[in-house]
Amino acid sequence: MTKGTAIQTRGRDADMYATHEDFRTIFNEGLEELYQLSFLLTRDPTRAERCLVSGIEDCISGNRVFREWARSWAKRTIIQNAIRELKPRPNQSNSSQAAANFPEISQLSNGPSGYFELPAVLRLEDFERFVFVMSVLEQLSEHDCVLLLSCSVRQFREARARALEELMNSSKPDVSQNQPFMQKTH
Repeated sequence: MTKGTAIQTRGRDADMYATHEDFRTIFNEGLEELYQLSFLLTRDPTRAERCLVSGIEDCISGNRVFREWARSWAKRTIIQNAIRELKPRPNQSNSSQAAANFPEISQLSNGPSGYFELPAVLRLEDFERFVFVMSVLEQLSEHDCVLLLSCSVRQFREARARALEELMNSSKPDVSQNQPFMQKTH
């Protein structure tokens, strides 16, 4: 191998990996989406901001990652920071804000929650909320969720079922208020 070939090979390898500038671009262009992810996980604007800033720092100073995986890596670092911050555990809630009002909800209403009401997602217990956001909204694999949350597959599946059940129940109309149902017209 000649000296020129070695330099070309290193140059091509460097092009495969995300640079500091790539991560700056990802965080600048996707700031709203990344903050929303952090807020959905932490349920607290201050914590969300802390996780987001730590995510930026981790991406810039952390391990090299392929350029095509950089956006996923940025989200993963935010998720990991939120897990470190809240330490969600199965069948426990680390937060007393389950019924609190969240002023940022109106800013997030057009986000990835699409079919689920944001207040209902934010009312989920910490572990169930993490499982829901990671597996349903972010579509991480069951294996990745279990590893990141340090839980068993069974705990993960039970939490996802509880979260989905609670969200489905929260989206049903309250029949006790005698609201008329839409009927099909012919």
